[in-house]
Amino acid sequence: MQTIKYTFQPHGDERGQLISLEEFKDIPFRIKRVYYMYDTLADVVRGHHAHKSLEQILICIHGSCRIRLDNGTEKKVVSLEKPYEGLYVANNMWREMFDFSPDAVLMVLASEVYDESDYIRDYDEFLKFVNAQK
Repeated sequence: MQTIKYTFQPHGDERGQLISLEEFKDIPFRIKRVYYMYDTLADVVRGHHAHKSLEQILICIHGSCRIRLDNGTEKKVVSLEKPYEGLYVANNMWREMFDFSPDAVLMVLASEVYDESDYIRDYDEFLKFVNAQK
């Protein structure tokens, strides 16, 4: 399974650090939606779904968390713990976010606006979907 972890270019001086992200330059798609999660308890697992067409970049802008990715054949866990790193999550990829630090803020940049019909929320249905794509 290929996962892409981006390292964004910080710009800083004595005032602090700044990260600037631009679609098609730093992000490989047009950004149509931004949302973030915070105050997530350590034992909570979020996600439990895949998308048929939506792509995402996940950035833990504060604290840390881990992402479990599953393409129907392979599984991989990726840690996000730096505000200048982002994880690209393609469509047709089951994702679960877990092991949130108490101060974690996980920001998501999405290629599409919210559309419930794009979600696959049942793991067995996800496996059927990705196997039909092969």
